[in-house]
Amino acid sequence: MERSTIVRVHEGLHARPATRFVKLAKGFESEVELVKDGKAVSAKSSVKLMLLAVKENQEVTVRANGADAIEAVEALIGYLENPRAGLDDEAGEGGGLEAAAAALAPEATPADTAPADGTPKLQGVAASEGVAIGPAFAHFPAEIEGPGRRLQADEIDGEVERFRAAVAQVQARMDRTLAEDNLSAGDRGIVAALRDIAADDSLTGEVERLISEGDDAVSAVIGAASTIAADFSAVDDHYLNARADDVHAVGRQICLVLLGQDEVSLETIPQGAILIADDIGAWDLARAPLKRIGGVVCGHGGATSHIAIIARSHGIPAVLGLGDKVNQLRTAKEVALDGNAGHVIVDPDETTRSDFTRRVEAATHERAGLKIFKGVTPTRADGTVIEVAANIGSLEEIEAAQEAGAMGVGLFRTELLFMRHMHLPSEDMQAETYSALAKAFAPHSVIVRTLDIGGDKPIAGIEFPDEENPFLGWRGIRMCLDRPDIFKKQLRALLRAAVHGNIKVMLPMVSEIAEVTRTRALVDECAAELKAEGVEHSSFDLGVMIETPAAVLIAPALAKEVAFFSIGTNDLTQYIMAADRLNPTVAKLNDVTNPAVMSAIELTAKAGAAAGIMVGMCGEAAGRPDLIPAFIGMGLTELSMSPASIQRAKKTIAAMAAER
Repeated sequence: MERSTIVRVHEGLHARPATRFVKLAKGFESEVELVKDGKAVSAKSSVKLMLLAVKENQEVTVRANGADAIEAVEALIGYLENPRAGLDDEAGEGGGLEAAAAALAPEATPADTAPADGTPKLQGVAASEGVAIGPAFAHFPAEIEGPGRRLQADEIDGEVERFRAAVAQVQARMDRTLAEDNLSAGDRGIVAALRDIAADDSLTGEVERLISEGDDAVSAVIGAASTIAADFSAVDDHYLNARADDVHAVGRQICLVLLGQDEVSLETIPQGAILIADDIGAWDLARAPLKRIGGVVCGHGGATSHIAIIARSHGIPAVLGLGDKVNQLRTAKEVALDGNAGHVIVDPDETTRSDFTRRVEAATHERAGLKIFKGVTPTRADGTVIEVAANIGSLEEIEAAQEAGAMGVGLFRTELLFMRHMHLPSEDMQAETYSALAKAFAPHSVIVRTLDIGGDKPIAGIEFPDEENPFLGWRGIRMCLDRPDIFKKQLRALLRAAVHGNIKVMLPMVSEIAEVTRTRALVDECAAELKAEGVEHSSFDLGVMIETPAAVLIAPALAKEVAFFSIGTNDLTQYIMAADRLNPTVAKLNDVTNPAVMSAIELTAKAGAAAGIMVGMCGEAAGRPDLIPAFIGMGLTELSMSPASIQRAKKTIAAMAAER
């Protein structure tokens, strides 16, 4: 069984999406391969999959052979056609941390520079923005070397077992790290990817081959890791080049276990110190006391390395890729770094120290200034409250939203709950998820979008037809109304969850009033069933996403049928501009500020105001400070965005009210 498709996974199968893909493939008994440009690799090997360098918009073939081949191919094709595959647990605005990393400018070439003031600077890669100055904390663990002893024939089996035990111990350590409550979702994804590398057949198979030829285990690990890392370095892709560092880091951890040694600990790093290293493993950095680290400077690594991703996710300035020049920092007492420009200054003079201290204080002041808006309830000048809510797709994102000061949830993407499982989630499973969400944000409202699945992001358990243009096909509310067996389970779960908080339900892809009236009839039917069964439930407000031109044009009539509107600017923009938002060739047309799109937003707002219903926005544009005044001026009273944008949005609204 085989089937070809165009990959829609954002930025392709880099580490975390590849890890998820492999996990999905391993759930099937069949042998599964992924084929690109005539080259086939096992879909159950993270390393081989990443080395295949599958990028977004490339054509691939999924091939399976076994009892569940059909199910395997359908599930894996569905994964590849989902732009958000593997990114649902990532924090950050406008996509995951890795996606953001991949979108950065090309890396700078390390070089010495001398600014106008004559202060010598080392130039590296600007990997995480921000400035820092502090005492240097040199972290240069000794390089591991194998004993180079040739094994006797009767020693080989024992050495293989010793290697396997070391891999198991490294995995166990990583499992303990993954179980820690203080690990962020982004860091957890990185550690999980490293764990997969540790046990990947590409690495373990090569090590065992070398051992069988007489190499001791340590030498074999070093040799195998070097070979695989070289393969990653040879790929024409910045992100995959950075995976070479991950392979070396995993190999080092295995070698340390084999040698009975512990890695030099970072636990003693002083508050505000600048971590200096030739290289540091992502796992080591993820476990370090990150709140004490003032900045990171490394000889290796780049803007797409996992070190950079972790640093950015925790707001730690970082300059990487210094090469051999990092050795100039080994004996430094103090270091200043500019993560925006990629500059590092060794033992800065008084003038430079004062300049950096001032800049650090200004940045700290700005962050503190935003934090005070966490608990602020922003209002318009007339006193009308503007709800600043969060867009989330899983319960794991609740904490980040609460920490940012979210006034509820303006968009909960239920499709991610469906995508996580091999089978359709049960009513009980859905009810438990929605109830937890409602309880977490009570008394604020939680707007749950009903299943928004179509041919561009299918799920296991629903067979979708092949469509020339799935964005204009059988998706969203259209599919749900045609499959009441699926839709009613979700509606029943939402009615049950409404007992525990302020649940509101939003329908996606609405283009005619009949879709609303048919849904309401199903809601009434579900409520009657629950009552007859003696199951506790409550009612909820029903609203629609405004994301089709049709919905905009019938907005006055729609407003009489629902309790609220929420404008989805991402799809609304692509539909109004007739420009696929996944097509880089027409990317310039996908601009929410285009007069046509802004007019559609204003028409929607006016229709909602005339009917006396709430009008909000849950597209990415809702978090843009430059557009928020215009949206509020149109009458929007709710803006939902990524948690990272919430405090800045609140500040923008407060400033507007103060000006008047």
